[in-house]
Amino acid sequence: MLSKVDDFIESASKWQDEMRLLRSIILNCGLTEDYKWSQPCFTHLGKNILIVSSFKKFAFISFFKGSLIKDETNILIAPGENSNSARLIPFTSVSQIKCLENIIREYVFQAIEIEKKGMVVKTRKIKDVEFPEELIEKFEDSPSLKKAFLSLTQGRQRGYLIYFSQAKQSETRIKRIEKYVDRILMGRGIRDCVCGHSKRMPNCDGSHKFVV
Repeated sequence: MLSKVDDFIESASKWQDEMRLLRSIILNCGLTEDYKWSQPCFTHLGKNILIVSSFKKFAFISFFKGSLIKDETNILIAPGENSNSARLIPFTSVSQIKCLENIIREYVFQAIEIEKKGMVVKTRKIKDVEFPEELIEKFEDSPSLKKAFLSLTQGRQRGYLIYFSQAKQSETRIKRIEKYVDRILMGRGIRDCVCGHSKRMPNCDGSHKFVV
């Protein structure tokens, strides 16, 4: 009987061979295979270490605390400009994975040691990101919105603040804020899924575009 990880890989439209090889390498490092957030997740003594998955352009390994790994080969990349903890390695061929196999193993073992030592990624403070005036005014009109926003994780708050502040015109900032009021009240981040159909929970994968 196929496992959920088998089903995930078999149903992928691309990068099946790459994900199979990554899976084999990781399991040989002693990690335990699980299935979380609709993706293959690998753990050590119950602690999340990494995810194996794919995007349209590449397959990848994503380390939960990748920012703490000593990346001497400079192959780890942040999945987003505001990513504080996660780091991934993209792959576009089986041959590339084979060439990097020793480094992959080394980084997996580093990630395991990071968990064993209980190391924690320092949370970025959001005080270096200003609250736009339009958002402050909105908070004055809606205390419930202010409470919901301040209840979000710092990472989610930061994501919103950066997005709102990037707009040069006040009118545009207001439109952006209004667009995300409901999402904030739901306790969701700017990139979180709200339709419930994403295969990359809690992140949005665009599934809402196909919901009738």
